[in-house]
Amino acid sequence: MALDTYDFIVIGGGLAGLVVAARLSEDSRHRVLVLEAGDDLSSDPRIKTPASWVFLQGTEVDWGFQTEPQSSLNGRSIGVSQGKALGGSSAINAQVFVPCNPSVIDHWDSSLGNTGWNWKTLGPYFSKAYTSPPINDSLAESLGIDGWTGHSSTHGPLTTSFPGDPSHPIRKAWAETFKANGYYHTQDPFIDGSRGSFSCLGTVDPVTKERSYSTSAYYNPNRGRKNLEVLTKATVEKVLFEGGDRDTKEGHARATGVLYSYGGEHRKVTCTKEVILAAGALQSPKILELSGIGNAELLKKHHIEPIINLPGVGENLFDHVICSINFEAIDSLETLDPLFLDPSLTQKGKVAKDFAERQTGLLTSMGVYTYAYLPVIKYLSGDGKKQLIKLIANNRPPPGNKPDDVRAQAYYKVAEACLLDPEEASGTYLSLLGPWGCIPEDDIRVLSLCNLLSQPLSRGSVHIGSKEATDDPIIDPKYFSNQLDMELFVEHMLYMNKLARAHPLTTLMKQPVTHRDPSSNLTDARTAESWIRKRSTSMWHLGGSCAMLPKEMNGVVDSTLKVYGTENLRVVDSSAIPLISTGNLQSIVYAFAERAADLIKEAWN
Repeated sequence: MALDTYDFIVIGGGLAGLVVAARLSEDSRHRVLVLEAGDDLSSDPRIKTPASWVFLQGTEVDWGFQTEPQSSLNGRSIGVSQGKALGGSSAINAQVFVPCNPSVIDHWDSSLGNTGWNWKTLGPYFSKAYTSPPINDSLAESLGIDGWTGHSSTHGPLTTSFPGDPSHPIRKAWAETFKANGYYHTQDPFIDGSRGSFSCLGTVDPVTKERSYSTSAYYNPNRGRKNLEVLTKATVEKVLFEGGDRDTKEGHARATGVLYSYGGEHRKVTCTKEVILAAGALQSPKILELSGIGNAELLKKHHIEPIINLPGVGENLFDHVICSINFEAIDSLETLDPLFLDPSLTQKGKVAKDFAERQTGLLTSMGVYTYAYLPVIKYLSGDGKKQLIKLIANNRPPPGNKPDDVRAQAYYKVAEACLLDPEEASGTYLSLLGPWGCIPEDDIRVLSLCNLLSQPLSRGSVHIGSKEATDDPIIDPKYFSNQLDMELFVEHMLYMNKLARAHPLTTLMKQPVTHRDPSSNLTDARTAESWIRKRSTSMWHLGGSCAMLPKEMNGVVDSTLKVYGTENLRVVDSSAIPLISTGNLQSIVYAFAERAADLIKEAWN
């Protein structure tokens, strides 16, 4: 490391951390240090190849975290992948780049008390983060976007495209199926991503056909800046402070630097302006607790002296649960099944040669081409709407004035408003070209239909289990702890099962429609709930554990992203996002980090 003191120290060189570091270092007066526990693998073919994401979970580039056993999922512990490399989870995710519903962002301000955080203020930062792909009019029909009346035009560091074979039949079949049922999105969803089906973008460069992520988009082009330093294989142990009460009362502590380990040694680096926490939804709260910020009783239990008693740290953890149904596809449908059967194809033979020499073929595909944001169709009118109103009334949180009660009531009001509005989505549908959650077999192609519960009410926690920085946190998402989540998910899964029989989507499946697992043929609420408990898993969309909320709701950071009780410690990653996005978190974290960088710049300029 060139210096012992920097203006800004960014903890975590993941998606959010590299965005903030790149933007802050645009000003040559700002000396910026990024500390990242993983390695720089930007030249690793596994990272660069779009289709290889399916093999990265459980490797050395994944932290490999597991949840506590989940009673709602038949006692299973669930893997929650988080990237352990420069670029964080943007280096290992499925590269899906989809928008969120603007009304969800508006609720951050109007319902959750975060003044100035709404679609009007955050929306432009989506445009700042990514470049929309060029559209070849001759491919619009096969891409399933010929019905769009408008296209976004953006220019940001991240490059996007419609990856894989542009003539793949899934996009057109998906679009035509949803046109028939009245839920086709008639414009680019980044213009309005509220409700309907669409062909989704991927963070895959349209020219090189390689993964575009925070390292390639934000760091590599700026690697030569003299005022930006990134240190990989550096594990942060805690943030250092001066001032602040050492009791359970609110302190006003100033972050002076960071203690970290590197090459087997403990080292200290100091800052003159701010420490910026961007270690992700599972490790940002961990670092706060190791630093003495969190629930004072928990800290004392692990022999950590409390600096600021902040009970919301590590609470309010949200995630998207995903559940799939796997169908046998027609033999001619291109899927990722051959790669699941033989991962070595990514490195040898025709498949590898096509990608290396011509940037074509199976390896350019991430396997996810289509999405849809839908309400529960059954609840839109008549008896169904009456049933929904009754469900909402029966699951309303109890009254109370404690911070956790106030927070639960606020989230419930948001959910109620969304559920009662027929233009709002509560379920996210997608197709995956390959076997999601089932064992691949020779000579069988699989088309998986998957569903996410868009706005779950269930909240969990993530906390330290010891005072050791190298120990994994204790992760308990408490999936389906709110019964309303299960009721809604059952209806979405039943509808998805019907979708497989809808024309023309069903023409991509062997007839009669064949389930890889017969018990996934969901005929009623009982069979759907049983399947959900058996097969649901994490979509790795974790956040909320250092939530931007008022202190009266047990928030951790204020609307400037400063940790309560500190002068100069901010959280800028998904842990600070107060309400989960409609679909994948990737796009919203880029936008969130872009705005965070501007807030910090404004404070120091």
